[in-house]
Amino acid sequence: MGLLILYVLIALGISFFCSIAEAVILSVNTAYISLLEQQDRRAGSVLHSLKEDINKPLAAVLTLNTIAHTVGAAGAGAQAASVFGNAFVGVASAILTFLILVFSEIIPKTLGAHYWKQLAPATAYMLKYLVWLLYPFVLLSEKLTRGFAESPTLTGYSREEFTAMAQISAQEGKITQQELNMLRNILNLQETMVKHAMTPRPVVFSLSEDLTVEEFIHKYDRIRFSRIPVYSKDTEHISGFVLRCDLLLAQTRGNTRNTLKNYCRELPVLLDTMSLSLAFDTLIRKRSHILLV
Repeated sequence: MGLLILYVLIALGISFFCSIAEAVILSVNTAYISLLEQQDRRAGSVLHSLKEDINKPLAAVLTLNTIAHTVGAAGAGAQAASVFGNAFVGVASAILTFLILVFSEIIPKTLGAHYWKQLAPATAYMLKYLVWLLYPFVLLSEKLTRGFAESPTLTGYSREEFTAMAQISAQEGKITQQELNMLRNILNLQETMVKHAMTPRPVVFSLSEDLTVEEFIHKYDRIRFSRIPVYSKDTEHISGFVLRCDLLLAQTRGNTRNTLKNYCRELPVLLDTMSLSLAFDTLIRKRSHILLV
């Protein structure tokens, strides 16, 4: 009777570990691995190696699980026949099947799927050594499954997936709605063209470069624009832009008779088909405050 219980416990125990390990390694995502690596935790590099070639840990886990089930079932069946007789072998097999289903499949995989973050570091090391221990079986599995999955299993997220993750994080309260909107806008920069975000020329506030600082202060001292395009002949010939703060500084220094042309800055020009991300790169590279389309 003791040997029967031992066979059952061995089968359930090993299978329990295998099911948890399988659930954990399949649940670990790229972001979590990257976080561990940034924290200089060795488990991060181990998990990265395992996820990069997921076939190896899966082959090791499934091999050990199959061995445990086979040996456990055979040993338990033989001991059941010895203790209770051949008539009860079927009953013993049914009970063992139920125990394996509940205690080595449903419960451990549920635990692994829910607590994978807590279990991942320890599981990583155990799987690493398990792959070494069962390497002949792992190698055989690789040869048998070669060609079925050529693409890498450890990949980043697409724009759509990243947006969906941000949406879920906002719903769970991990980020604010404002942060969600910022992330969405940042992701849309590459796909949005300048012409969809620019201020149309008919509504652009611009001034003649021949206007004096005194005239500007007298007529436009209450405007809310800090960057003002200036033109030479007409509004179709933009020559640059001035900063409102430069004109106010000129007033305090008594240079009110100077024209806006004296404070005109270079205005970089862009194509309206350029993406907003490239436009921002241009702003930063040229250290400009405004762009002309």
